[in-house]
Amino acid sequence: MKKPLIIIFLILFFDQLIKIYIKTHFFLGQEVNLLGGWFIIHFTENNGMAYGIEFGGDFGKLFLSVFRIVAVGAIGWYLFSLSKQKEDNLYVICIALIFAGALGNIIDSAFYGALFSDSNYEVARFLPDDGGYAPLLHGKVVDMFYFPIIKGHFPAWFPFWATEDFVFFRPVFNLADASISSGVGLIICFQKRFFINKTDPIANENTPDVNIPNKES
Repeated sequence: MKKPLIIIFLILFFDQLIKIYIKTHFFLGQEVNLLGGWFIIHFTENNGMAYGIEFGGDFGKLFLSVFRIVAVGAIGWYLFSLSKQKEDNLYVICIALIFAGALGNIIDSAFYGALFSDSNYEVARFLPDDGGYAPLLHGKVVDMFYFPIIKGHFPAWFPFWATEDFVFFRPVFNLADASISSGVGLIICFQKRFFINKTDPIANENTPDVNIPNKES
């Protein structure tokens, strides 16, 4: 369990360090171009899930925050149970990545609204005298990584989006989002190793049976 705990701690530490720095040094929409415009630090916030997906209204926001807490609790319990079993180390690391990312974004949505002032047109203040910009569980998730690697226009013959602008990769995300995506991506890539070989009898045909002869007295 030591290695997953180290991974969780490092992701949470750097995720929150980056978010607090951005929150206290940038105003909403401010950006810094890096790597010739292929990598941009762009401060934005969202009310919803990873990569800016949202649920509408105050009820939707509250539901999402509570759902996140329940989900991360379930993932944490699952991770703890895996540590008690002889599970594949890589699979345990994948779950740790997902857990750390989910917990990192929960911290934003649960506490940032009460801890920081609003970031519109000014840099946010920590623990402002007049209170934060939102009550507990109604905060916004801080995003900052933007990789518009390819920009262009869809051709006129292209269905639905003809002549419209396109950007790859459009979503703005944070380290917690990247951690979740990495964990899920690794599980997909190594699903045969993690799941199929354990349940498929054909995959285990080459495992020799060891018969221990009975000793007759």
